[in-house]
Amino acid sequence: MSDHVIDQNGPYRRRRGGGKRAGAAAAAVVAAAAVLGGGAYAGYRVLSPPSQDKDVAAAAGRLQEFLDAWAANRPADAAALTDSPDSARSLLQSVMKNIAPTKAVITADRARAAKGGEGAVTVPFKVALQTAGAGELAYDSEAKVLKDASGAWKVQFSTPVVHPQMEAGQTLALAANAGRGRILDKDGAPLEAASLTGAVDEQGKGVSGLQARYQKELSGGAAHGKSVVVADRQSGAVVKPLTQGPSAKGEDIRTTIDQKVQRAASGALEGVDKNASIVAVDPRTGAILAAANRPGGMNRALEGRYPPGSTFKVVTAAALLKGGMKPMDAAACPKFTSVDGQRFENQNQFVLPEGSLFRDSFAKSCNTFFVEARRKVAGPALPETAKAFGIGSPWDIGAASYDGSVPLPASDNELAASTIGQARVQASPLVMASMAATVKEGSFKQPVLVPDHVRNRHTAPALEAHVAAGLREMMRATVTYGAAAALKDVPGTAHAKTGTAEYGEAKPPQTHAWMIGYLGDRDVAWSVLIEDGGSGGKDAGPVAARFLEALR
Repeated sequence: MSDHVIDQNGPYRRRRGGGKRAGAAAAAVVAAAAVLGGGAYAGYRVLSPPSQDKDVAAAAGRLQEFLDAWAANRPADAAALTDSPDSARSLLQSVMKNIAPTKAVITADRARAAKGGEGAVTVPFKVALQTAGAGELAYDSEAKVLKDASGAWKVQFSTPVVHPQMEAGQTLALAANAGRGRILDKDGAPLEAASLTGAVDEQGKGVSGLQARYQKELSGGAAHGKSVVVADRQSGAVVKPLTQGPSAKGEDIRTTIDQKVQRAASGALEGVDKNASIVAVDPRTGAILAAANRPGGMNRALEGRYPPGSTFKVVTAAALLKGGMKPMDAAACPKFTSVDGQRFENQNQFVLPEGSLFRDSFAKSCNTFFVEARRKVAGPALPETAKAFGIGSPWDIGAASYDGSVPLPASDNELAASTIGQARVQASPLVMASMAATVKEGSFKQPVLVPDHVRNRHTAPALEAHVAAGLREMMRATVTYGAAAALKDVPGTAHAKTGTAEYGEAKPPQTHAWMIGYLGDRDVAWSVLIEDGGSGGKDAGPVAARFLEALR
């Protein structure tokens, strides 16, 4: 570690001792606080009241000069003011190099300076050193100041002057605490997912993600990742801690992430030039198997808030099935439909031929059919049906998450937009992966990321058997001949629903691309989101296919 370079702003006045001249000069000295890192500074105040003994004032002033130079990381200048220049310079260099304070304030307590035997003046002082990694080290010390044969005042230097708990042959240093806990995958290996794990700052404190949420557990209770210690100068061995570290090693935090699934998700997002996320969950348990984001930073996979677009037709279809519709019922799909003057249309204004079925409108993602069917899901039907998918109550997953919102529609237009996942309907990629998982499992299993720290899992009533069966049939049709044809050749009997969600005020509107689904012969459900990504089938579909192929 190299020595600090100090950029000292403002004047620094070097005071020279010697009889009456030294005392008068010292009386004008002001206590200085030198700050490292952002540019040092020195300020001056009246040295002592006029009534104070001149020798005491001069001695206290000389000590403050020594302290100023020490605080400003000028060990040679400080050492020159002592009776042991070589020893003082060596120890001060060692201390300041080892703990590398970002701020140092060292001030003599002039009011308590007092004469002792043989003309020595004892001056107490206070030290406050701010460190990167161990917080603040603050303590009291004192030094004797002696007048030499020439009449100059010199600081009587010894190791305890620098810190009263140090002895000769010792120094101050930073030492790592007992050990920060690790964030692990489901098998106990270190988790490799930066947007989940988060970051630790230079002081060893978690500032984002799971590192921040579980700072106390991971640190073992320590406020910082390091401690200031007294150490042996020769061996570096710790003699005693001076700032409090943890009493025990930090706790490991185990997640449900499956590294193979996580790598498949991250790999599928490579090459995507938009913000994008993939979430995968185990339908049997709700365990989150993967949560990948590109680029990193915000954990959009768990916390993002987006209109889900046509992927929400899973909820609308569930409400229609619950109300008595069947997948093979007739379902007209015109090019346009209007609600109170607001026109709704299908993507690229497609139409389905006469005789088309509910299953066809779901598989092809016909907006106009769902808008026309809104009267069958009026009132609280959509919010109530959404509850079966866990939406409407907070989730405790062991991490920050956005758990979706399906408000009661305030108008017929809002009801129409809500049936196709627009208006005020919002969800995260996690919510939509869980929606697909609920269809496969037949009941909602609240997603979980850190199971040992989940206290209250949200529960929901199971889907009625015929509702779950109808959704499975239609999600499979979406793959075999519908909008999710990109998954047709993916092994594992994929079931899916696509979504193209409009947002913003642009004309034509920008769209997020969605695809959600599950594999029939494997316990994995997933969602893909590409912000401003175009079309669910055309753009999200190939990303989903790459993800599923990588799971072989």
